[in-house]
Amino acid sequence: MFIATLIAKERLTSGDISVAEGALRSAWVEPQGRSWIEEDIACDLLFPTLPKAAREALEGLIPGCDVIVQAEAGRRKKLLVADMDSTMITVECIDELADYAGLKEEVSRVTDRAMRGELDFEAALTERVALLKDLDESVIGRCLEERVGITPGAIPLVRTMKREGARSVLVSGGFTAFANEVAETIGFDRAISNELQVENGRITGEVGRPIVGAYAKRDALFDAAALAGVTVEEALVVGDGANDIPMIEAAGLGVAYHAKPATAAAAAARIEHNDLGALLYAQGYARREWEEA
Repeated sequence: MFIATLIAKERLTSGDISVAEGALRSAWVEPQGRSWIEEDIACDLLFPTLPKAAREALEGLIPGCDVIVQAEAGRRKKLLVADMDSTMITVECIDELADYAGLKEEVSRVTDRAMRGELDFEAALTERVALLKDLDESVIGRCLEERVGITPGAIPLVRTMKREGARSVLVSGGFTAFANEVAETIGFDRAISNELQVENGRITGEVGRPIVGAYAKRDALFDAAALAGVTVEEALVVGDGANDIPMIEAAGLGVAYHAKPATAAAAAARIEHNDLGALLYAQGYARREWEEA
């Protein structure tokens, strides 16, 4: 059996669910029942076949509603691998660092193009880091305190999955100085990221090698699965940028979170309206089961 989980940003009605069931039937998918996960917010629709047709019929059907289609068996994942910038946190750290140097607009343009897949990620990162040369190391701490916010739903997602026995890894093309702090705050088991080089209290404008790029992220998924003793089919992966596509495509459930178009197109599921708590509803956890901060 398969399930389509409807997750509303505001309110999901019985009428909305009936519309969804009608759309499934129009796509030659026969609904086999409905089950509320969270009254008026999240509901499962069960069906036996044609998950791709079901997803095509349901995505975008109900305003303000995300849809995740997956196999019913194994919906509760045993491994979480997540991107950091604009996924687990609300900003792109390199753009915020650049703001302290008066270069945010210039750096942000390059970041946006890299995240859209229009530029080679490693070359773009090298170019942007070079612009930070001679910036005082103290701005890293200031940036963490003043600019970096945890995305709503991130802490319940990680901590609920951990309580249920899952492992979690934060894999970032950003910097260790941020990723380690973010991972500890949220509750990740491990963080993998790039090393921003600092000498004599100043950023050198260089990043350590090898760079954690798209395929390093995918490799981190496979490594984390092996260490946890699970398969990648048992993993939930979430990210927003083009450098997340390989790991999203490799996972049992790969989710594009408020993502760039190329990433959204590559993912098996998209979250466009809700926060990260939607990924707990997708795994069948009612709000009363969430491990809150």
